[in-house]
Amino acid sequence: MKDKFYQYIQDLQDTITKKLEEVDGKVAFKEDIWKRPEGGGGRTRVIENGNVFEKGGVNISGVHGELPKSMQDYFGVKDANFFACGLSLVLHPKNPMVPTVHANWRYFEMYDQKGNIVDQWFGGGQDLTPYYLFEEDAIHFHSICKITCDKHDDTLYETYKKRCDEYFWNTHRNEARGIGGLFFDYCKATASRNMNDWYNFVKEIGDSFLNSYIPIVIKRNSLAYTSKHKDWQEIRRGRYVEFNLVHDKGTLFGLRTNGRIESILMSLPPHVQWRYDHHPEKGSEEEKLVQVLKEPKTWV
Repeated sequence: MKDKFYQYIQDLQDTITKKLEEVDGKVAFKEDIWKRPEGGGGRTRVIENGNVFEKGGVNISGVHGELPKSMQDYFGVKDANFFACGLSLVLHPKNPMVPTVHANWRYFEMYDQKGNIVDQWFGGGQDLTPYYLFEEDAIHFHSICKITCDKHDDTLYETYKKRCDEYFWNTHRNEARGIGGLFFDYCKATASRNMNDWYNFVKEIGDSFLNSYIPIVIKRNSLAYTSKHKDWQEIRRGRYVEFNLVHDKGTLFGLRTNGRIESILMSLPPHVQWRYDHHPEKGSEEEKLVQVLKEPKTWV
């Protein structure tokens, strides 16, 4: 399974980066191949200063070795080894009318000292973080998520949409990071769904990503914007940074397992503002967004 999934995310990285370069039309992804001293490595691809994308990364990694003490304590195990692989992407567009997007699809195995698999699971999801709310975009993004989930089980979308709303919640701000999407973790074999079933589900979600996001980019990138709109984008990006550094499990896992710091922090936007006690004007489009972020909304 680990070989099959790692091959899949390599192919998916190629597919996604090729399409994003085509959409941007100006710059190409810079690629870094890196090795992890304890075992494994990855392929980081970053795009910067493009026509469409101010900064973005589409990264894959496959790392293995002894599970660090901090992670042994987290999982409640002793003397375990692990393998983890995944694709993680974050795209920060230049135009404030185009939303930021994040996605991640991953697979994890844990072994005893004899090398036997003692646990394995899939995880992942994707979420949209707009700076100006176009409800039809939110509906489109969530519709693709639901259609894809429904191919496997018509209860999955509602479950994973709710988990996404709960996970991407900035508790110290008491607001959502964005308008959600899907979040699933610890997807393990059961009597009704084996690991190959989960692989097919995650693959279908990954394959649907471009269809969920690119039409929004194309529709909104031509809209005019001012320095006021950029200021608001950068203020909201500050909340994005806060979530990633304070709450995000992927960031914390990477830091605790001696991951490559440049790849872990590629999700951070290049230009951010933190203004003291900032509040949007009453009745403004900016306030409209903030109101929606205070309580998760049903989009489809």
